[in-house]
Amino acid sequence: MDFNLPLVWAIIILFGVAMYVVMDGFDLGMGILYPFFEDKHDRDVIMNTVAPVWDGNETWLVLGGVGLLAAFPLAYSVILSAFYLPLILMLMGLIFRGVAFEFRFKAHEHERHFWDKSFIWGSVAATFFQGAVLGGYIQGIDVVDRAYAGGPLDWITPFSIFTGLSLLIAYGLLGSTWLIMKTDGPLQEKAYAITRKLVWVLLAIILAVSIWTPFIDANIAQRWFSFPNLLYLSPVPLLVATSAYLLLRSVAKKGHVAPFIFTLGLIFLCYVGFGISLWPNIIPPDISIWDASSPPESQSFTLVGTLIIIPIILGYTIWAYYVFRGKVRAEDDFYH
Repeated sequence: MDFNLPLVWAIIILFGVAMYVVMDGFDLGMGILYPFFEDKHDRDVIMNTVAPVWDGNETWLVLGGVGLLAAFPLAYSVILSAFYLPLILMLMGLIFRGVAFEFRFKAHEHERHFWDKSFIWGSVAATFFQGAVLGGYIQGIDVVDRAYAGGPLDWITPFSIFTGLSLLIAYGLLGSTWLIMKTDGPLQEKAYAITRKLVWVLLAIILAVSIWTPFIDANIAQRWFSFPNLLYLSPVPLLVATSAYLLLRSVAKKGHVAPFIFTLGLIFLCYVGFGISLWPNIIPPDISIWDASSPPESQSFTLVGTLIIIPIILGYTIWAYYVFRGKVRAEDDFYH
């Protein structure tokens, strides 16, 4: 049982991060797309589509961070040391956009543009630095004697910049398909047009990352392209192509919910692909979840509370999204 505790905790953390990507991805995406919607009423609707639920989405990010500290303290210390700067900048972006949610509707008309800019740039910054951290993480972290041995700017590489920009596209696609599901009329039509373009850009990015990543680490190339792994893992790219096709078809048919569902599938498959490339290393390129885990007693103790709190968070989240289901229109206002 002790051997399996790191595996259980890895699944919990991966689940928390996946939930964050799904649930905070689309509202960050709407901030990224905000400049393309200049009409005041359209912007009010966009904000109102997430106003009742946005502040619960970051709960999953906190769960992932706290779980990492409790179950894999070595990974927590090394990863945070390697990415302090981009993580701080990410948190600053989240703060600015969070303040914008609360103040925008209460600001005078001549002041509202400031909070719009705060929402836009906070969303862009938070997303870009999340993607940059992902890129730096995939490239590997320099560890000597169980401590980070690199510099504060080692995360800045062409690959990390590319993944930062790529995540802007991925979250933008989540945001546009969310707007398709939650709005109607001209705003929805504009979201359809944006989605059609973003799907093709994201597919090009997925292809580029798929080609680039194996050159970063020979182990990744071996995992994907050696036989019989090539046969076993072939469903992943096939499912990516299928999801993209179904997404484009659902947009062409003016589907409302289906585009968002297929986009979630596409993002989830990218997440699975990264997981396959790195597993079971929690500190790339060669420190596994078992090497970085805390004592079994610590993992067992914290696991009890975690298994209690996760169903509560899920229950609250499901209830919130159920209560505020359906289309959002200009006359709706969740702040007054």
